[in-house]
Amino acid sequence: MSNTEQSPVVWTPDEDTLTHSRMGRFKAWLEQQGFGPFADYHALHQWSVTELETFWQKVWDYCGLVCETPAKRVLGNREMPGADWFPGMTLNFAANLLQPADGDQANREAVVAYCETRPVLRKTYAELKADTGALEAFLRSRGIAKGDRVAGVVTNGYEAMVGMLAATSLGAIWSSASPDFGIGAINDRFGQIEPTALIVVNGYGYGGKVFSRQNDFADLIAGLPSLKVVVSIAQLPEEAPIPGELVTTWDDAIAFGCGQAPSYTPVAPDHPVYILYSSGTTGKPKCIVHGTAGLLVNHAKELILHGDIGPGDRFLYFTTCGWMMWNWQASALMTGAAVITVDGSPGYPDLNALWQTVAEERVTHYGTSARFIAGCRKAGLKPARTLDQSHLRVVFSTGSPLLPEDYDWMYTDGAPHTLLGSIAGGTDICGCFVGATPLLPVRRGEIQCRLLGVDAVAYGDDGQPVSEGRGELVCRQPLPSMPVSFWQDAGNERYREAYFNTFPGVWAHGDFIEFTEHGGAIIYGRSDATLNPGGVRIGTAEIYRQVETIADVKDSLVVGRQIDGDVEVVLLVVPAEGVCVTDELAKTLRTRIREGASPRHVPRHIVEVPDIPYTRSGKKVELAVARLINGSRKADNRDALGNPEALDSIRECLKLAALLPE
Repeated sequence: MSNTEQSPVVWTPDEDTLTHSRMGRFKAWLEQQGFGPFADYHALHQWSVTELETFWQKVWDYCGLVCETPAKRVLGNREMPGADWFPGMTLNFAANLLQPADGDQANREAVVAYCETRPVLRKTYAELKADTGALEAFLRSRGIAKGDRVAGVVTNGYEAMVGMLAATSLGAIWSSASPDFGIGAINDRFGQIEPTALIVVNGYGYGGKVFSRQNDFADLIAGLPSLKVVVSIAQLPEEAPIPGELVTTWDDAIAFGCGQAPSYTPVAPDHPVYILYSSGTTGKPKCIVHGTAGLLVNHAKELILHGDIGPGDRFLYFTTCGWMMWNWQASALMTGAAVITVDGSPGYPDLNALWQTVAEERVTHYGTSARFIAGCRKAGLKPARTLDQSHLRVVFSTGSPLLPEDYDWMYTDGAPHTLLGSIAGGTDICGCFVGATPLLPVRRGEIQCRLLGVDAVAYGDDGQPVSEGRGELVCRQPLPSMPVSFWQDAGNERYREAYFNTFPGVWAHGDFIEFTEHGGAIIYGRSDATLNPGGVRIGTAEIYRQVETIADVKDSLVVGRQIDGDVEVVLLVVPAEGVCVTDELAKTLRTRIREGASPRHVPRHIVEVPDIPYTRSGKKVELAVARLINGSRKADNRDALGNPEALDSIRECLKLAALLPE
């Protein structure tokens, strides 16, 4: 059976979308300048990777990005790692994101902030710019300067946006964590980068409960001797601010700098704008440093062209400030859209809450996780039939592969008239390798395309592109948002080891992927979590695709257990409420996997467990469980998990099943 037969079209762009979407207008704009003509998106993509420098210059121009000093050329050194983007340029990140504040968007909403502990806050672009200037002036008065690190333990709301913009306006480097992180997890991050300023909430609300954290964060401050100033946000208005001599309240900091404009300090193109972190589940997180110009232009491409976001649109991406999707969401300010932020539980008071917000706020672009969509499907939600979705055009999904059945739910009960944009990339590039475009149809179970300017292919073990089937996701040419470095990584040794050791000079991302005959992509899981029973490499997502559509299964996790020189597949199952993993259910699971995937995918062992471990950004933690079942003595970083107790319960279940090594 061909890929086309396996992947029926579930959404097709109409003529208006093909012509008037921002991607469609960009294509026509290029053709007017003598490039092309481009028969379709795939022809445009081929040009974008063949004429790499021209393409990125045209993205910069079309998206209206600004700089203080123009670049001498787009790309100097092309070698990876070490590609030199926009040499000679000087620019400011915040100046680009706040451009709408100086035009006809100034009095339009910039940020609408929802949270569980305070009323909805609405701020215009003019107000956002004024508060950015005020906070920057306060930080400068306390000695914060270009190159310093400004850290935030913040919720996904207005203050986080202002903090990031104030920091990047003065040429400092922004780095953030979510306030539900343990102090150890935050120290593992911020202790490495030695921030001079900390912006921190006094607590947070989640799932209808309030969590005061003043004492915890006072301990955090005491453990960061590099700090010169702390700004305390009243996320819990009835609670006291964080105690300490270094602490100023948010309101006092803004009042101090009231009336001061942002400086928009110019910086070099590779000057760090963000420090992001790997999940840190197997040790201290890697500190991933992103450069200013590269991140800016790549986000412009992804949000404006691929996402079709612009003035008048309303963009909501459910995220936390400990996930790169927050940084991605924040860049939408450059488009002139209103950014709708939501902090709290996505399931409080019920799973319909976010869909109701989408309807009430007339959201045009809604971003969520594959896990949330699957949860809505399993709960039998029907937002398309109960809520007004007349404004909604695009639904983004990321975090894990989206099951074919989730496409079915979306195009019947979820949001049938929208482009369902499954996107995939990561913290490593703070962006996407593959994702959505308004110029192509959506096929069931597939990501639409390689993104423009991304020379992505699947490599076999021989370091050559596979003609068909699965392989390692690699990028053969530089991408502007590849990290400029890891923090304090002498000689780029850890950076090189992370991405370039497998195929020298080529970025290996660590995903197991297949590119289909019509240019789409299917991701089968992380390369380090692929299974090799009988020496045949299979992806964990292939098993999840079968298991997690069964009504009696709430969640699952797959690992490989090494035994007698081979690998046997172990499936951990969280049954639905009121259900147990009986012999009958185990038989049903094995039959579904055998028929839907192959006999090699069928697990040797099926074990009932009460919970599955996830990172704080909602990704299954397969590697930690694989290490547990294979007897690794290396300690996992429990603070990096959203539910570390799940590992303890899995250990006990594996003991009872006699699957742990002596």
